[in-house]
Amino acid sequence: MAEPNIVFVRIDNRLIHGQVATQWNNTVGSNLILVANDEVAKNTMRQKLMNMAAPQGVATRYFSIQKTIDVIHKAAPRQHIFIVLETPQDALRLVEGGVPIKKLNIGNMHMSEGKRQVATTVAVDDDDVAAFRKLRELGVELQIQRVPSIPPEDPEKLFR
Repeated sequence: MAEPNIVFVRIDNRLIHGQVATQWNNTVGSNLILVANDEVAKNTMRQKLMNMAAPQGVATRYFSIQKTIDVIHKAAPRQHIFIVLETPQDALRLVEGGVPIKKLNIGNMHMSEGKRQVATTVAVDDDDVAAFRKLRELGVELQIQRVPSIPPEDPEKLFR
């Protein structure tokens, strides 16, 4: 079975929104943005809002984490897939479910109760750090980078 053509995987708790989606999409050349998120998969209102923010000419899909695991290997080679996730826990579920993620871009994880700021736009708690550590043990390369035009930050910041 051919591997799905996953060109980019990003954690951004805003999921698809404006400039960020467009900038990354232009950089990585995806033609399908897949939001893998259990809540959004059931929320057509949020899907409609994200469709408005999606880049022109790019298809969007909104799947639960489990559905993503179930169908990703059926993707056609012509589908250049950009997966957007909300949390590292969701990324870990995908990898443990057999989704071939080699590299994970960590873009936006907002500050909230119990989290600590570790990079410009990334705040984590212990559970996030544990998920990132496990992803790294599973061979996933971690990259902290908000937009393509700025240099990546040191992923070791996640573990300090």
